[in-house]
Amino acid sequence: MADHVDLVLGQWHAQRPDLDVSPMAVIGRLSRLARVVDGELGRTFARHGLDRASFDVLATLRRSAPPHRLTPTELMRASMVTSGAITQRLDRLQARGLVARTPNEHDGRGVVVELTDEGRDLVDRTLPDHLATENRLLAALTKDERAALADTLKCLLESLGDE
Repeated sequence: MADHVDLVLGQWHAQRPDLDVSPMAVIGRLSRLARVVDGELGRTFARHGLDRASFDVLATLRRSAPPHRLTPTELMRASMVTSGAITQRLDRLQARGLVARTPNEHDGRGVVVELTDEGRDLVDRTLPDHLATENRLLAALTKDERAALADTLKCLLESLGDE
């Protein structure tokens, strides 16, 4: 069964047979897949009053050791949120009562960010739905195919300098 990427590859092959357009088979599908996944995850998070970045910050705190507390720098490194977005994201989460900032006892100039009880409860309610969405998105793959794909993507990310 042909997909949109097959159509694009066929068109390029017809117009530029001198070029190897095979990288488009992978990159094109990864791009299309990323849009589908982002949309599905976005709908899941929205049902819980969150967006992807907010969930990521809360989940990063939740998966850290109790008392679920990190500095903003540690939070940025451990999450998928950029440094420019972290302060703004923390402001919104704090305004909702999901995180609290307190002075850092080891560095008087800094703060630590801690997951509140309400924030922990929200992550704990959201996580099962998030995993159900991910499982639904991967339902066409066997357990072995999922593992092989995860390994292949990890290898590619590492080759591109992603840690």
